[in-house]
Amino acid sequence: MLLGKLSNFRAVALAEDRGLLAADLDSRLGMSLRIEAQRRQMNRAILIESSGRWLPVNDFQERFWSNAGDHQWLSASAPTASGKTFLVLQWLIDQMRSTDATIAVYLAPTRALVSEIEGALGVLLGPDSKVEVSSLPLREKFDAARTGGSKLILVFTQERLHLMANVIGVAAGVDLLIVDEAHKIGDHQRGVILQDAIERVSRDNPSVKLAFVSPATQNPEELLTDAPEGKPVIAIDSDAPTVLQNVILAEQRPRTPKLWNLSALRDGASVPLGVLQLDTSPSGLRKRLAFVAAAAGARGGTLVYANRPSEAETVAGLISQLTPKPVATDPALSELADLARKGVHPKYALAPLVERGVAFHYGNMPSLIRSEVERLFRSGKIRFLVCTSTLIEGVNLSCRTIVMRGPRKGKGNPMEPHDFWNLAGRAGRWGDEFQGNIICVDPKDRTAWPRGVPGRARYPIKRESDAVIERGDSLAEYLDRRAEIDAADVDGANDFEAVGSYLLTAYLRQGSISQTQLAKRHDPATIARLDASLATLADKIEIGPDIAVRHPGVSALGLQRLLEAFRAYEGDVENLLPATVDSDDSYDRFITIMGRINLHLYPAFTPDALIPLHALIVVRWLKGMSLAAMIRKNIEYHQKNARPFNIPTLIRQTMELVEVTARFKAPKYLSAYLDVLHLHLRAIGRIDLIEDDIDIGTQLEFGVSSRTLLSLMELGLSRMSAVALYEKIARDDLSKDDCRQWVVEREAQLVGMDIPAIIIREIRAKLLPDAGAQLATF
Repeated sequence: MLLGKLSNFRAVALAEDRGLLAADLDSRLGMSLRIEAQRRQMNRAILIESSGRWLPVNDFQERFWSNAGDHQWLSASAPTASGKTFLVLQWLIDQMRSTDATIAVYLAPTRALVSEIEGALGVLLGPDSKVEVSSLPLREKFDAARTGGSKLILVFTQERLHLMANVIGVAAGVDLLIVDEAHKIGDHQRGVILQDAIERVSRDNPSVKLAFVSPATQNPEELLTDAPEGKPVIAIDSDAPTVLQNVILAEQRPRTPKLWNLSALRDGASVPLGVLQLDTSPSGLRKRLAFVAAAAGARGGTLVYANRPSEAETVAGLISQLTPKPVATDPALSELADLARKGVHPKYALAPLVERGVAFHYGNMPSLIRSEVERLFRSGKIRFLVCTSTLIEGVNLSCRTIVMRGPRKGKGNPMEPHDFWNLAGRAGRWGDEFQGNIICVDPKDRTAWPRGVPGRARYPIKRESDAVIERGDSLAEYLDRRAEIDAADVDGANDFEAVGSYLLTAYLRQGSISQTQLAKRHDPATIARLDASLATLADKIEIGPDIAVRHPGVSALGLQRLLEAFRAYEGDVENLLPATVDSDDSYDRFITIMGRINLHLYPAFTPDALIPLHALIVVRWLKGMSLAAMIRKNIEYHQKNARPFNIPTLIRQTMELVEVTARFKAPKYLSAYLDVLHLHLRAIGRIDLIEDDIDIGTQLEFGVSSRTLLSLMELGLSRMSAVALYEKIARDDLSKDDCRQWVVEREAQLVGMDIPAIIIREIRAKLLPDAGAQLATF
């Protein structure tokens, strides 16, 4: 009855499922309690209009749903595992089905979360839905939704939203915008890009319906201060947990390294729980983490937090040696191991680990492998999963137990209390567990825990732009000397550069920042001082606000200097252009262009000695080369030049180069380069050199340059699956219908193509007529 009063109906159902509560509770209640329980169940249920289905919810979920319809801007905050994501996705689908909204955007902070949300929406919508879900920023999808009567949900990062706005030429015309992990508007650099994306959508459509979602923040109402005047807004705040979370301290007993005392933190004091016995003495810090995790998490459902990908691989390897070897490997685990060997490298450390029910997980892994690891962990087939900070970035992965020692976020930065509790919130899956355990190893070691085990805390939302402006005159002083700083000497880690670029673009667009939304949050004298500094810079810039707006995070001053370099170029103007990736001179041209970007725009591809490596990664990525082939060529290069290497490190380095160079820096700065170059070509009357092809940013974001490969990804295939299939297809100009027909005609031959079973399953699920049924089956 107490759980019912807390609207925690899922915990009551779990108690019945586990036999802790006899069935048919209502028959054992008195009349008044029965009436009260029935009334509560009625009050804590919401009607999904598009389906006519009633959905039982908790208090936070009910308040979100009932207020979302009447308010234009809404900011919702609740603890991790309170059912935020599930409810928001249900609400999003209901809005698309029951209102006039035609285009919605779900903003997620990472590609990992984009993949997860896109998949979850696909399952919830089902195969017969008239609402399409996509993570591809393609103009034809946008146009079809605007003119063809269809509806579209786009799942993007903030960078991808800007990319789509650039492709279609406007800010997107979005009817509904959901910003997940909205507190990340305070992140260094990317927080400013997120703020810019939200403002860009709101400028284009002041009537956009906007929902911010964040985990346990102090001040969710802060995100509503940018709402247009007169628009109804509301903040929904909850701090009520749905699952009990126990913080457990693990400390070695004196003189007995195999025995560890466990105690639970309760109201600032520790309560002894018992003794944990390890199988072997842990020598070294990683072994302490691994051995405690292996002993304490033997039931399975155990997450172990590691600070770096290399550490995740090492700790997972140690845990696997302490788990019993299965008599026979589960077929699903064997398929994942096969995918790891063929899709990454035959010696990729993940393969032998998953065969023992252990895995690791980090952001640079291919999305198909990462999602399959998550699926098998949720199902219980993977019992131990060693993760990095990707979990804090919003991946919705729950567990029974989390084990950590000295958690860091970034290089050497002790984890802040709010991030610790965001991570801790993964412990205890609502509806599957009554409680979750957070085991903190060596809590008294100040090297591991400089401030001790963090107490429960809520995240204070503060925009990165506001935090930098509040430093007094420091930002204005930086802007005063910014014109004298050479592009190659710009410090990318400087907070002033990102915020200064954002403010300069706003100034170019409006002629002053005094009328922007942020101005009302700051002292007028500060805004006037910044306006004066920005005016001096703006006088040196000719590129205009349109190009500046298209490239958030890139200084308009750098864009101007690049334009001046083009004007001063004395050679054949065609030499300024990149070549298609299949051209013999493509690699050399990318080297030259990256050097020009470093010199005039921003030092993106540094040090200069590594520009050939950056160019090589970009060319191979654009050619549609698989990650496995890129890793193999990297190894061959080291062998040919007699350079020392080890395979695990090269694998991780190649993955990082793909993510950081090919998918982040190259799209950002090459898109800016081409925009400025096209401006110059129009000015000198050489529009004949401007090619109307797939946008370079889109090509790099997804690693495609052919129509066929892009069509396969439009159909929903991950890049790994699309590349594996594209290697079997001769034509490079196939449409979506052509690709689907190619697969239909060769369905019986797929198994014999030496393609991993997981990829074949995804191909069948996405490209064959009975895709919906197959997707549900798997």
